[in-house]
Amino acid sequence: MTHPAEEYDVLVAGGGPGGASVATFVAMQGHRVLLLEKEEFPRYQIGESLLPSTVHGICRLLGVTDEVENAGFVRKRGGTFSWGSGSEPWSFDFALSKKFAGPTSYAYQVERAKFDQLLLDNARRKGVEARERCAVGEVIEEDDRVRGVRYTDSDGAERTARARYVVDATGNQSKLQRSIGGQRRYSEHFQNIALFGYFEGGRRLPGPNSGNITCVAFPSGWFWYIPLSDTLTSVGAVVRKDSADRLRGDRAEALAAMIADCPIVAEYLSDAQRVTEGRYGEVRVRKDWSYLHDTFWRPGMVLVGDAVGFIDPLFSSGVHMSTYSALLAARSINTALRGELDERECFAEYAARYRKEYQTFHDFLVTFYDINRDEQQYFEDAKRVTRDTAPAAQAFVGLVGGGASDEAVLTAESYRDKRKEELHELSRGVHWEGHRIQLQAAFGEATDDVPLSADGLIASQDGMHWERSAASV
Repeated sequence: MTHPAEEYDVLVAGGGPGGASVATFVAMQGHRVLLLEKEEFPRYQIGESLLPSTVHGICRLLGVTDEVENAGFVRKRGGTFSWGSGSEPWSFDFALSKKFAGPTSYAYQVERAKFDQLLLDNARRKGVEARERCAVGEVIEEDDRVRGVRYTDSDGAERTARARYVVDATGNQSKLQRSIGGQRRYSEHFQNIALFGYFEGGRRLPGPNSGNITCVAFPSGWFWYIPLSDTLTSVGAVVRKDSADRLRGDRAEALAAMIADCPIVAEYLSDAQRVTEGRYGEVRVRKDWSYLHDTFWRPGMVLVGDAVGFIDPLFSSGVHMSTYSALLAARSINTALRGELDERECFAEYAARYRKEYQTFHDFLVTFYDINRDEQQYFEDAKRVTRDTAPAAQAFVGLVGGGASDEAVLTAESYRDKRKEELHELSRGVHWEGHRIQLQAAFGEATDDVPLSADGLIASQDGMHWERSAASV
């Protein structure tokens, strides 16, 4: 049976956080969106520790704040590290940064099967036509432009869907990204492999830090220790490529041997049992090589999420980077569909902003992996890399909380209000036009501070489009 081609404004391949977010942001502007996900939700996924910028920025824009708040996820107030030259573990609180201070000074540890389902359900409520068990095979190209995809539906039938834009959100295993041109550029610094499993009955830190992620350096790399409930813990060892031989053979035995090499994690798990059945019963391996695609888009197609880039997971930036790319791509698509700006300019803005955020995390991670330094030196490095004017410890928390981009929509309302007051003070004696541009960018007609470049774009008031700044008009 031959099915007629379906017509949409945007087609999204992949239903994870990046795909569900970009689909929702576009559908909220009244566009027809089809999302195709090859698996059936809920499904397992790694990447369980969120940042405040995602919880209080992206989730707020998506309209899922209440759903996330009521989902029963573990509240995460910061992080704890056994890292660096000091002998004692050290902790940080998101509340230390003015970017997240107040009622938004926390994030969540989430079971991704539940969190991703929540985002996909929200996409459907916002008007996205989302189909599961539909595998996209290839893109349709005509006249040097992507015009749609061919996919296999849940009944095994071959079908065609056409769209003005195709979004590849199929993750780090993406095959569609080959159609974009260019190639992935792998970082020479971060070529690690993760081995991880789940445990019942692991120890918790004393309150109010019981929900913190704990990261612990050990001879072969470092461990994550993420509390997902009162009793369930995600535990993973991220090992260097030169220690990869330790992962050969039985995975459960390899994980147990590495836990034994890490006294803090071994103590936390001394009374715990590894989960051996169900969704969390497998000891898994993932190659955590950091990469960035050198081409973000081509006419009719754009990459988001892990399809475009992945950075070392030490600071739990995976979902942040994925959903931030979704927001930037959605602005570009929405603006191009509206026809007010050339698509090349829109997607160039996406690429520039994402690259800046990626590079900030990458450059700081390079310094942080030097474990012969103390936390104060790490804080100073964060201030240097981000060029933040805040004290060093605040700069560090602002970065690891997902606020380095200074996107107003990703920070606390109190921070936005404070900066507005500061800008008003600075405006005294300053030419009105320059002051107006500053206020417009941060708090009035746009949500970004200033363009990245003299001819760059700024976000619209609702955060869903690009527009020219007053300075470039």
